[in-house]
Amino acid sequence: MNEDASARLSRRRLLTGAVGLGAAGLGGAAMAGRALAGNADNLPPHVPEWTRTLGDGVGVRAYGQPSKFEKHVVRRDVQWLTASRESSVSFTPLHELDGIITPNGLCFERHHGGIAEIDPQDHRLIVHGLTDKALMLTLADLKRFPRVNRIHFLECAANSGMEWRGAQLNGCQYTHGMVHCVQYTGVPLKLILEEAGLKPNAKWILAEGADASAMTRSLPLAKALDDCLVATRMNGEMLRPEQGYPVRLVVPGWEGNMWVKWLRRLEVGDQPWQVREETSKYTDLLPDGRARRFTFVMDAKSVITSPSPQAPVAAKGFLVISGLAWSGRGTVRRVDVSLDGGRNWREAKIDGPVLDKACVRFYAETEWNGEELLLQSRAIDDTGYVQPTKDDLRKIRGTNSIYHNNGIQTWRVAPSGEVENVEVG
Repeated sequence: MNEDASARLSRRRLLTGAVGLGAAGLGGAAMAGRALAGNADNLPPHVPEWTRTLGDGVGVRAYGQPSKFEKHVVRRDVQWLTASRESSVSFTPLHELDGIITPNGLCFERHHGGIAEIDPQDHRLIVHGLTDKALMLTLADLKRFPRVNRIHFLECAANSGMEWRGAQLNGCQYTHGMVHCVQYTGVPLKLILEEAGLKPNAKWILAEGADASAMTRSLPLAKALDDCLVATRMNGEMLRPEQGYPVRLVVPGWEGNMWVKWLRRLEVGDQPWQVREETSKYTDLLPDGRARRFTFVMDAKSVITSPSPQAPVAAKGFLVISGLAWSGRGTVRRVDVSLDGGRNWREAKIDGPVLDKACVRFYAETEWNGEELLLQSRAIDDTGYVQPTKDDLRKIRGTNSIYHNNGIQTWRVAPSGEVENVEVG
């Protein structure tokens, strides 16, 4: 019997077994110590407590919040990573999510001078430099431009950066959680630049933020005219303060440091400005002492989010492996999954939309009988680029880098169902 047929059979056995669980049927679930938790008085044939009383009425919760039973699903930080929280990062709980859209309140944060709290009435976006005219745009002005809605991933260049020297942090929230995927609403940057008019020698744009660090990056004009947005909304609502309220730059497929938040100035020039964030920072140190610079694109990458260290296997039997994949070069064409550390691969199922420079959700079904697994995934994008192993990256880049680690991640599933971050030779 082939693996797909076996999985279908296992799924039928799982579903039919769930109808009449006796002591034997509960054995596998009890292995994880979680399935039997709860108040027996709320279980059939009893009428549960929430059916015997009225709940809150309309309007009591003016802004919706998750269930109190999901209060553990939050962004988390690692305090020792940076000297202060004003210049630090919190991580998206990837292991708790499904689909491709990240809820606004769970999108990872990366700040260089803390969260700027900006009064939108006082905020202005200035466009000047090698332009026919200078612009000073209010938020109301921006909203008068034609706008578009696009779904894109945003990944910090330092995502997985702790793993260059080997397995470090035990959880995909920490190894890969500096990524999210949302729908942005905004104005194509091309339209704003056309309104200002570009001089013939215009080649670069300086984007500057209004936070305490005055985050500044040089952006090639060709990219600005291609697919960049000046965004005011994500997932329908106005940007959160930690995501750049009221205005941010969206640079699809490129490193997150380019997506300047609290955007206040765009200066058009004929060369890059060589600012701190593209000289001493956000460069990739090579073994011979030289550094790669202007490494904008985030290459194809993937991670299995479940099972993973924060999402262990609950029981033997039918198992759905789930994860995310993305590529800054275009669309993800295929995702492969390995159960044995990369010796054998099978194609996973991509379910849901497959969009340009956006995350995809993949699934692979198998039967787990308690044996050790070495789970891996690899993404292949529509340019033919194949996600490399960490060893392949290190042969070229060494181990002194921080940014652009898109190597294949390995999770070891132990016979107990617990999962840990490991590397295989």
